[in-house]
Amino acid sequence: MEGVSDSIDLNCDLGEGVGDDAALFALITSANIACGFHAGDAETIAESCRLAVLNGVAIGAHPSYNDREGFGRRALEVDDSTLLVEWSVQIDAVRVAAAEEGGVLAYVKPHGALYNRLQVDDHLARLFCSMMADASSSDTDVALLGMPDSALERASTREGICYFPEAFADRAYLPDGSLAPRSLPGALVADVDLVAERAVAIATGRGIRALDGSRIAIRATSLCVHGDTPGAPALAAAVREALADASVDIRSFA
Repeated sequence: MEGVSDSIDLNCDLGEGVGDDAALFALITSANIACGFHAGDAETIAESCRLAVLNGVAIGAHPSYNDREGFGRRALEVDDSTLLVEWSVQIDAVRVAAAEEGGVLAYVKPHGALYNRLQVDDHLARLFCSMMADASSSDTDVALLGMPDSALERASTREGICYFPEAFADRAYLPDGSLAPRSLPGALVADVDLVAERAVAIATGRGIRALDGSRIAIRATSLCVHGDTPGAPALAAAVREALADASVDIRSFA
């Protein structure tokens, strides 16, 4: 599904103990803050919220499976009741830290293997959105960030949760519009010029090349640049410059 916009959000996974967070906060508009289950702790959550408020960056919670050893990138089988508790604990940790720093939790973006599962698993997507709906009922409405046309987007629509689709400038795609598994050659795009070019193509609706060479268009209101990519600040800066040159306004969806 094509999407053309005169503005785009730049989101980044931060508070994970890798990369140069301080430099990235000055370049992005939304921060997906690790909640302590795949990376980070109370101190890094608080510091990330402080930097977000200082830089005018929207605060997002980045919950994951309880998997520090695998950095949240291993697919785990966990019962529903445990997942509900783990998700709530993680999101609440960022909500409280944000408030203490004078900010507010604006959105949630799941991390790693949990993110991938929620895009395709209707049951877990409904479970996650039911938890989100309950959390939002007594607090400021919290949005969801995920892939377009996914199980998570469908579930969020049913629950009345505001959903924002995102795309990945530094990840390769399969012809069906899904992310190429990290195990495939070329799944990670590290060339700065190419990432910047892809970011503009996505933001302006021109589409990008999938791994097989076919062209796909991706509906997105946000672009993700991973904070653990080598040279992430330079990459984010190049993306910002390329978007500005293409007259695409950079601002948070939140």
